[in-house]
Amino acid sequence: MRMLSDFRRRVVPVLLALATGAAIMSGAPGRAQEYPNRPVQLVVAYPPGGTGDIVAGLLADRLGRALGQPVRVENRAGASGAEGARSVARAAPDGYTLLLGQTAEIAVAPLLGGVGYDPRRDFQPIALVARIPVALVVQAAAPYSSVGDLLRAARASRRGLLFASAGPGTSGHLAGELLRMRSQGRLVHVPSEGAGPALGELLEGRVDFFFAPLPVAMPEVRSGRLKILALSSARRALAVPNVPTIAEETGIRGFDVSAWAGVFAPRGTPREVAARLNREINQVLAQPEARERLVGDGAELAPMSMEQFGDFVRSEIGRNAELLREQFCMADVRSWWGCFGPGVPP
Repeated sequence: MRMLSDFRRRVVPVLLALATGAAIMSGAPGRAQEYPNRPVQLVVAYPPGGTGDIVAGLLADRLGRALGQPVRVENRAGASGAEGARSVARAAPDGYTLLLGQTAEIAVAPLLGGVGYDPRRDFQPIALVARIPVALVVQAAAPYSSVGDLLRAARASRRGLLFASAGPGTSGHLAGELLRMRSQGRLVHVPSEGAGPALGELLEGRVDFFFAPLPVAMPEVRSGRLKILALSSARRALAVPNVPTIAEETGIRGFDVSAWAGVFAPRGTPREVAARLNREINQVLAQPEARERLVGDGAELAPMSMEQFGDFVRSEIGRNAELLREQFCMADVRSWWGCFGPGVPP
């Protein structure tokens, strides 16, 4: 018995140490490999043809080269971006599933409830990619040369004028509703499942105008099929410096609705992974060709650190909550449909 006890006391700890060392060694290669060691997925929460595709396509190609692994864009549309955002919020926090988040799914939809995620709790902000001016566009042959012309036509029409958006809660929807309420014009919302489909509604004549992200509108403006009446942002855009803002055009003070796009990871993503993504994305945005393409399409670049982008996201959530409360008669922002229901306003 004494010999068996001595054996256990002397040999078993050695065996345990060897087993532990073997386990550490077997797991070491997986942990030691530098991120990334396989393709990265960048989710765009809208159908093809919108701002997300334009920005993500340019970013993915150059970011993939910088990381040494492919960055693959995947469209996961639904619920004004909430379905795609929710899928990323629930993904493994390892840096291999990212979201190209935009205003609606990050800074508006969660205020209304029922999306299944909280952007402040469930996402790690990585980098701001671009600010996106929003343009009020109509067909080139439309009988409007200004926002004033459009509003006069809306007041004179029993039906009102129809405006498309990329979906409920998107910047285009907010801009249209704000214009309706501030002008008392008969403007009726026709939601789509993305900026691409909404653009198609306008080009095919099923709606009268569209508050379009400028990068989506610019190709059709250059082709001569559309014209821009004004921008919904507080200041003019670099890409179209001669186009006035709605505030300038109509005298409506404080009219300021714009959009943005940035990269997010699931909360819990390792700090070193998030920091590398921020650094590489900002370096991509500093490349002259990338800047020229994005700015030429109407986007405006403003690289930020992770901390700055986190502060920006929190401020945008607060700003939109205030906008919904003050401008859209919503003491409780979740009473969205009480103010934004369908039909012609009284």
